[in-house]
Amino acid sequence: MSLPTIPLLIDGKRVESKTSQWRDVVNPATQEVVARVPFATTDELDAAVASAKAAYKGWRNTSQANRMRVMLRFQQLLRDHTGELAELITREHGKTLPDAEGEVGRGLEVVEHACSIASLQLGEYAQNAAGGVDVYTLIEPLGVCAGITAFNFPVMLPCFMFPLAVATGNTFVLKPSEQDPSASLRLAELALEAGLPPGVLNVVHGGPDIANAICDHPDIKAVSFIGSTHVGTHIYRRASEAGKRCQAMMGAKNHCVILPDADREQAINHLLGAAFGAAGQRCMATSVAVLVGEAREWVPELVERARALKVGPGTDRKADVGPLVSKQARARVEKLIGAGAEEGAKLLLDGRGHSVKEAPDGNFVGPTIFDGVTAEMSIYREEIFGPVLCMTGAETLDDAIAFVNANPNGNGVALFTQDGGAARQFQNEIDVGQVGINLPIPVPVAWFSFTGSRASKLGDLGPNGKQAILFWTQTKTVTARWQARGTGPSGVNTTITLK
Repeated sequence: MSLPTIPLLIDGKRVESKTSQWRDVVNPATQEVVARVPFATTDELDAAVASAKAAYKGWRNTSQANRMRVMLRFQQLLRDHTGELAELITREHGKTLPDAEGEVGRGLEVVEHACSIASLQLGEYAQNAAGGVDVYTLIEPLGVCAGITAFNFPVMLPCFMFPLAVATGNTFVLKPSEQDPSASLRLAELALEAGLPPGVLNVVHGGPDIANAICDHPDIKAVSFIGSTHVGTHIYRRASEAGKRCQAMMGAKNHCVILPDADREQAINHLLGAAFGAAGQRCMATSVAVLVGEAREWVPELVERARALKVGPGTDRKADVGPLVSKQARARVEKLIGAGAEEGAKLLLDGRGHSVKEAPDGNFVGPTIFDGVTAEMSIYREEIFGPVLCMTGAETLDDAIAFVNANPNGNGVALFTQDGGAARQFQNEIDVGQVGINLPIPVPVAWFSFTGSRASKLGDLGPNGKQAILFWTQTKTVTARWQARGTGPSGVNTTITLK
């Protein structure tokens, strides 16, 4: 029996690619090839962009009320199809079903926010600003926009992009990850079912060639990217040099600082969940714990609690840690674990070679914990993107803040304490874009912007919230004078002054 092929989505229709280049989509828990995904041709990308360009003429002039109603129907469809989307995520990504359902929920938040577009896309107005002159702004869409997403959140990351982009009147071309494309495609189909006209949202698949073609295409006005630092830096430069607006949310090395006065049970539970959830394949995963003072005494309990976490296929609802997305990802993570041990870090819990009886061929790495990690070690410098927690100590909160601020990345950081003064000092002095206080993964609700900083971000504006509205729109300022005939200023005015 032939394998199912993942279609493109162009002009509101499923399109079978004519490419000669295909990639297997593999279930990471079983190594079963579940589908084949095409690497679209340049002509197919051109067709998607042409469809989006043609649709833009009508969609930008569709009323805010009607765009809002589409988003309202879309959010209901997302609720109704949460289970279906979660199963697709688990089958191709590997994360546990409860985690996949949570991902759909975080994507749903953005769609719910987009339902308020009528109040979000408001301009400013000044009546009689100068001598009968009114000044006002129009918040207008850009045109055809594009998004390139990573594998680790095949529903949430597209939701960080196209719902607000199309709600503000743009049309869109999405290139999801080729490693787990089915959930992203199904998400787009639900948006069309909700009422987006043909061409408003298109999906193409592919690798670097299609990503480069998106950056270069003259009819694409803005590009949003979420993924690795290496690829994001390339995308940002290439798209910017082509005159496009671009945002790139990239790599991270997120820290969790634990003070000895923290609620011990709460802090340990949250740290373990943030370090090992989704097998560490989150850009906001907590990969470094900084234990301050007497909190160092918690290390043995941390290790034993991590050892007790259940590793298994994502379809097992009792599993805490699923497989890594690919054999290559597993090999890379295990290589870095070996490097950490060779560089002198204390390997307190080794997840290499972890086998799961019910899924013997899965890409599993068990929870891994290092202690005594220093800033020079490769396991600290590199984003491991696996279930590996690096631990280090600090004498004081000041020392911990200095350690975190010396890291070049600035995606997220957390502090656990019961001391309000310490929390205030931390949030004021830490140089990281997203800060959690007694919360391990400080991804804000969708009506606040995702505000990673420093080496974790290129571009002034991030996804979600007010910044996303600014990113997907441009401001047009109108200065107008309407007066009864014969009542305006007389004579020629050669100065710059409004009279």
